[in-house]
Amino acid sequence: MQAYFPHASRLIYGCMGLGGGWNDSPATQNDVDQARAIVDKVLELNINVFDHADIYTFGKAEYVFGQVLKQAPSLRENMLIQSKCAIRFEDSLGPKRYDFSAQYIQSSVEGILSRLNIEQLDILLLHRPDPLMELEEVAGVLQQLQTQGKIKHVGVSNMHGHQIAYLQSALDTPIVANQLEMSLAFRDWLEDGITTNSAANRQMGYAPGTLEYCMSHKVQLQAWGSLAQGRYTGAKSESAHDKATAKLVASLAAQYETTPEAIVLAWLMKHPAKIQPVLGSTNLSRIEASQRAMDVTLTREHWYLLFETARGQEMP
Repeated sequence: MQAYFPHASRLIYGCMGLGGGWNDSPATQNDVDQARAIVDKVLELNINVFDHADIYTFGKAEYVFGQVLKQAPSLRENMLIQSKCAIRFEDSLGPKRYDFSAQYIQSSVEGILSRLNIEQLDILLLHRPDPLMELEEVAGVLQQLQTQGKIKHVGVSNMHGHQIAYLQSALDTPIVANQLEMSLAFRDWLEDGITTNSAANRQMGYAPGTLEYCMSHKVQLQAWGSLAQGRYTGAKSESAHDKATAKLVASLAAQYETTPEAIVLAWLMKHPAKIQPVLGSTNLSRIEASQRAMDVTLTREHWYLLFETARGQEMP
């Protein structure tokens, strides 16, 4: 992302928890006030990238964020805003599905901009790959949205390298980001590389070469689920591996004079891909604890110790 947004923060704030919950109840003033408090805190911590999706709390996350921008329009000047589209929940027309049709993408972007009270998205990400994607149709609508000034850049989410390359083949504009699940708990993106030519790799569901494709083509990797739902920073777990890892994380936090959240995120950020972790908490103190990762550089030995402990066995 630095290639296209030099002032983008290394951390991203994920807005999935805004808006009052995944239900049909309308957003309240309390929800708007909560969003304002979070936005103010996040900006104070020098985090300026905000991640949305049109489905988050059924559109209410974008709505309350938009109300914050309506209260304080000048905040937009200090933000990079991205949102995702193409997931459709079950409705009267059919089951849960993904929709890369030009009409749906176009209408989704217009809805996103309206709810956010902005004129242009810095990045539009296609949320999950649609097996029925018509390449030229998708490329056409994305380029049209750019021409209309409704989106600045294009990104994807949950795509492997081959899918990105296929989509890129029809685009004149670069795909600038790929958001994947990546964390100390979800390590398939690393296991793929270290278990090559071994029996363990046969069970690997991760598409080979995705990291390398993104790194070599300047596709910024963004990590959703980066704190692993608190598995190593306070959430209860019955797994022996998780307990051992949580104990190690706490020990390293004391050694580095920082927080457990910072250690977990610093592990991700040590990777040469310069991964951008997405923070999804609405707890201000946890957001602040996570931001401290910016001041932590793990040694190679501590990085591998965390990796080995979380995977429950030594390296191959």
